[in-house]
Amino acid sequence: MSATDAVTFWDGVYAGRPSATDPRPNGRLVETVTGLRPGDALDLGCGDGGDSLWLARRGWRVTAVDISTVAAERLSGHARSLGLGDLVAAEQHDLRASFPGGRFDLVSAHYLHTPFDLDRAAVLRTAAHALRPGGRLLVVDHGSTAPWSWNQDPDVRYPTPREVAAGIGLDPATWTVERADAPRRIATGPGGRTAEVVDHVLLVRRTA
Repeated sequence: MSATDAVTFWDGVYAGRPSATDPRPNGRLVETVTGLRPGDALDLGCGDGGDSLWLARRGWRVTAVDISTVAAERLSGHARSLGLGDLVAAEQHDLRASFPGGRFDLVSAHYLHTPFDLDRAAVLRTAAHALRPGGRLLVVDHGSTAPWSWNQDPDVRYPTPREVAAGIGLDPATWTVERADAPRRIATGPGGRTAEVVDHVLLVRRTA
């Protein structure tokens, strides 16, 4: 499908639900970033903006990216209302065609999945190259199917973190895998329903 189709689809997703008044950050981000010195962060697929706002509250300068103009504009307004407008720059990008400029100390990509064609490996490779020396790329993917997921295919296979790392194809002389595991957590879905799910967590640091 075309870029216009993808933008229209995701704009419809966000326009079809109320704006989150207090979006929560992803737990894998919190456990990874807590204790790190704030710097410049890139949030790929920012959605409602919980991760971006959490980072900004802790002094990070955040470039927040989403394919949906609705999501980006909502986040910009929310950041301004919270007094974080100087720390959060929300941009609309279709990552199949464009990537935000800049150099970053952290790039976060949580559940960067889409029903449209996307060369994720190429996007994540570009993200890794946008890191400053010492910067980290955090990729968190689904490792299991939640009961409320739109895709209930029993044969679906989730690539392991090591497989994701191999697909990105980063030179080990320049990037080091600091974490590649599959922790479990209790997730909350629509209507407050809960279930145990698996996350696939990959953390890569640029060493040179």
